[in-house]
Amino acid sequence: MPTYDEYVRRMQRIADIRYAAAVLQWDQETYLPPKGAHYRGQQLSSLSEMAHEAFTADDMGQLLRELLADATLSDTARRNVELTLEDYTKSRRYSASLVRRLCEASNRSFHSWIEARRQNDFRVFEKDLAALVELKKEEASILGDFAHPYDALLNEYEKGATVAQLDVVFGELLPRLKGLLSEILAKDPGDDRILKQHFAADAQWQWGLELIHDLGFDEAAGRQDRSEHPFTTSFSAQDVRITTRIDEGDLGNMGWSTIHEVGHALYEQGLPADQYGLPLGEAASLSIHESQSRLWENNVGRSRAFCRFVLPQLQRYFPDQLGHADAEVLFRAVNKVAPSLIRTEADEVTYHFHVFIRYELEKSLLEGRLSVRDIPGFWKEQYEKWLGITPPDDKQGALQDVHWSHGSFGYFPTYSLGSLYAAQFFSVAEAALPGLEENIAHGETGPLLAWLRENVHAHGRRFTSDELCRRISAQSLSSDYFIRYIRAKYGLDQSA
Repeated sequence: MPTYDEYVRRMQRIADIRYAAAVLQWDQETYLPPKGAHYRGQQLSSLSEMAHEAFTADDMGQLLRELLADATLSDTARRNVELTLEDYTKSRRYSASLVRRLCEASNRSFHSWIEARRQNDFRVFEKDLAALVELKKEEASILGDFAHPYDALLNEYEKGATVAQLDVVFGELLPRLKGLLSEILAKDPGDDRILKQHFAADAQWQWGLELIHDLGFDEAAGRQDRSEHPFTTSFSAQDVRITTRIDEGDLGNMGWSTIHEVGHALYEQGLPADQYGLPLGEAASLSIHESQSRLWENNVGRSRAFCRFVLPQLQRYFPDQLGHADAEVLFRAVNKVAPSLIRTEADEVTYHFHVFIRYELEKSLLEGRLSVRDIPGFWKEQYEKWLGITPPDDKQGALQDVHWSHGSFGYFPTYSLGSLYAAQFFSVAEAALPGLEENIAHGETGPLLAWLRENVHAHGRRFTSDELCRRISAQSLSSDYFIRYIRAKYGLDQSA
């Protein structure tokens, strides 16, 4: 009879291979010299293929099924094996060849995306992206019988998510946001000129390091670096990497994207370390992951209380630019509402239009209604339709996100779902933690982090997103929390 310890050993050996590949990918996006791109792709492909072959071996399936027949397994052990069997069954649909081809195509696409951004020309990216889209269609076809081909890819990031469900979510949310946008623009959209001065890169970097420390990021279990696009990756709960990018003409770019990535990192550092390589040591879903980053970036980082706390820090680093500012001016600056071109820099209201445009684009690609060569034109049409603005070039248009170069189709909707979960979770946390606002104003975010560790992080993948949401708030996801939060932040009549 196989033992649970044998299962753990096998899973952790596979995790070692996968995380070794993750280290190489992190290096690819931070320090890899340009000439190393070809062999880095080969290395990543080989490791991905090795991990896939080890995980999908026939005897792994036999081990999992026999373990599930063991009545002596603890609840934790049984849940790990159940989730692993789900993953195993799905992974068996992939051939080793497809895994290698997907990895190779993603590597080529990433480097052509970097070059396309350098040249500000989508056509440089077009050929490699088109090849990757065809592979994603192939992937969707082997994943099972879904009502829509896009559902198969959505399910990779948010278990159970479907086009039918998301069409309803966006169909209910966007009209309400359109109304909010009109009200805010008519009342007081904010003024962010104090953030658009010259802020030296070195000083921004030093402030960022102080900021992540204050928010509870464990520097002994992670580090921060720079990259073309901010991201977080983890090789264990005790080795979590975040990156940022710095614009000397916009302090908000680095500051609040750093808070966003810290939110992701705090989740990774809070996952059970003793479950390394096992499902219960992994995040619940990408939407729940995004709830953590959006909660820290927006519900905390863009609050009046946090602006009171962080302003003295900023004045130490930038006395000439911010010496005479007050916390209310900073609050209005970091919450300015205005249609904009760049998703990662968008305000909380217009942000969801950016996500919806990408959602519609990906659906159309998977359906075959849109070709890759038509993406820049589609992008411009949709930005004009939803935000009333037109990207002047590809870098500020369809080349701004790294996700497609990684093959991450189906990821973008989790950003909006995450924002909705964040508002719902934060509302519950406020009720559970009297004095939370004043704590944040003094930089005392420990109680909130401890609450998130207990209610979100500690569970790993034990629960689905909906199950976790109902455990925390006694109901499924509702956009009402987000709408109330926005109305309160911008001083709008709650009865409207």
